[in-house]
Amino acid sequence: MMTDRPIVVAGAGAIGCFVGGTLAAAGRRVAFLVRPRVKAEIERFGLLLTDFDGSEKKLDPGQLALSEDPAILHSAGIVLVTVKSADTAAVAEHIAQHAPQDAVIVSLQNGVGNVAVLRERLGDRRVLAGMVPFNVVGMGEGRFHRSTSGDIHVGQDDTNTAAALSVPGLTMRASRDITGVQWGKLIINLNNALSALSDMPLAAQLANREWRRLFADQMVEGLAAMRAAGITPVSATPIPSSWTPALLRLPDPIFDLILGRTMKIDPEARSSMWQDLKQGRKTEIDYLQGAIIALAEQNSVDVPLSRRIVALINEAEAAGKGPPRLTPQQVRGAA
Repeated sequence: MMTDRPIVVAGAGAIGCFVGGTLAAAGRRVAFLVRPRVKAEIERFGLLLTDFDGSEKKLDPGQLALSEDPAILHSAGIVLVTVKSADTAAVAEHIAQHAPQDAVIVSLQNGVGNVAVLRERLGDRRVLAGMVPFNVVGMGEGRFHRSTSGDIHVGQDDTNTAAALSVPGLTMRASRDITGVQWGKLIINLNNALSALSDMPLAAQLANREWRRLFADQMVEGLAAMRAAGITPVSATPIPSSWTPALLRLPDPIFDLILGRTMKIDPEARSSMWQDLKQGRKTEIDYLQGAIIALAEQNSVDVPLSRRIVALINEAEAAGKGPPRLTPQQVRGAA
């Protein structure tokens, strides 16, 4: 890996713009492979990165290398893959065609299957798994807001890619068990769908005990499927994944006290699945709840609530009217 070569963000949406922008603001050479809409927005407004702690960074359009052409990958030292899971195969083809053979590929995507897709298509290139614990909301006019806390985890490698990518305001930690970390994130990401179905900010939703109980019941299904498959999720917080359902079911004052000590969530925090429904895009439900259902089927575990939630998200996608504002009782339905 050549440290003087640019870091290329492949698929600069909310996470990609925030991560890439923070690296650029810290003086790293960064290039962005973007869709036309995002390119036009940033070229007009620049990039404004705001944080839950009140800090902000501003980059003018002239400071940023933006392109819709995958040829921008041609000199990359590191490629950060931040596309939606359904686009992983397509971006892998771009990387294979344009990126140098020695470029390090780092997946900063939701779900647990993207690295396998990348490795299948990229042969003997170095591909590392990563996990982004925080939410980023696209606020419009070039503003991307990080609304929850946490450090990025990247699979440990001989050249310590995680350390090479760490900058002030964006810590990346090397992990020896990145697969466990990814499953730990997936079990928390099951709440993305509940946030989308409720049309509530994350902080407000988690302040509601009935929504938390629904989240807890969904987690119990997911943990049972993982246990049957011999998978041990690694929590990104001091609270083990196996304890989280009990924590979610606690009375509001106790839950609020514990949450406040382990994670920061501001009132603007929204899930990426909520953003997808709001903007009429296909969600990643098949890579989150869908991964739990696939695991459950392989190991004869019953997960009716997960199936119910997938069906509701699919209905909302088909309706194209945004988040449906369901109650916890409506989500449970016949599940």
